[in-house]
Amino acid sequence: MSASIHRVVLEDSGVQVAVLSLGGAVQDWRVPLAGASVPVVLGLQDPEAYRQHRAFLGALVGRVANRIGGAAYVQGGRRVMLAANDGRHQLHGGEDGLWAVPFDIERNGPSALRLQHVSPPGAGGFPGRVAFTIDMTLRAGRLTWDMRATPDEETPISLAQHNYYALTPALADQTLRLDSTQRLARDAEGIMTGAVLDDAQFQAGRALLTNPASLLDDFFLFDPTRDPARPVAEVTATNGLRLRMWSDQPGAQVYTGQWLPQGPGGHPDRPLGRCAGFCIEPSGLPNALNIGHFPSILCSPDRPYRQVLSVEIAATPGGAD
Repeated sequence: MSASIHRVVLEDSGVQVAVLSLGGAVQDWRVPLAGASVPVVLGLQDPEAYRQHRAFLGALVGRVANRIGGAAYVQGGRRVMLAANDGRHQLHGGEDGLWAVPFDIERNGPSALRLQHVSPPGAGGFPGRVAFTIDMTLRAGRLTWDMRATPDEETPISLAQHNYYALTPALADQTLRLDSTQRLARDAEGIMTGAVLDDAQFQAGRALLTNPASLLDDFFLFDPTRDPARPVAEVTATNGLRLRMWSDQPGAQVYTGQWLPQGPGGHPDRPLGRCAGFCIEPSGLPNALNIGHFPSILCSPDRPYRQVLSVEIAATPGGAD
């Protein structure tokens, strides 16, 4: 029998964020705008519908986010075979990745909660038992994920948060700025090759969708000398909303949602479908397990995992509120 899906709503400064125990998913996020409370992420109104949906809506993904080429890697001289779920590759930890498992969810006051899950040895094909703890806090409209993981043996860990943001229903109405001048090269199947390309298209900001050829599913490297107090990403929308993101990770996958299936059950004014939302997914470098010069994502009992991500969505100063 499947575990019940629990729902907790965080509230602060007029902002409401609904979080589910299944996958730690952000089901809904509402912010004040022009006297109304508007949705800013894609989600499903019925929590039970998340059991069948396979687009990682709002979920935590891992143990290893993004794609691992050939669903395999070498660790300690031994070839580790993983569970493939994206053709012959593994994506976001496989079919039993964190996005698909129940977390224990515990409220800590009106604006904070804790998610916990113990991943058993062999989940997704990965070695070791891993205890995950994610603390979520909403303060002054800024939502922070403090993600920690401790394995009982050396094993790879690289998490990502997979919200589909939708400040307006149209990508073309939203402009992205990234603190980045480089991205990783990928092959036709989306597997990172190890090469790094110059790409400053978002450094000064541009619309997320300018033409049919501008669709994205690429990993951009953040400036390693950046000021950690400054956002690594900023999205402004024509309705007066602005998203700002802070991350301690080396880069992020930017995805314009072109493979998101159309279907019923989405939030009013934010229907599900192709390019209905965008993702900015900070993490370790994708396919690092198979590329020797990429920074290692191996963790161990004496080298536990941690990532801190913060996202603020609010009306721009001087704009509608």
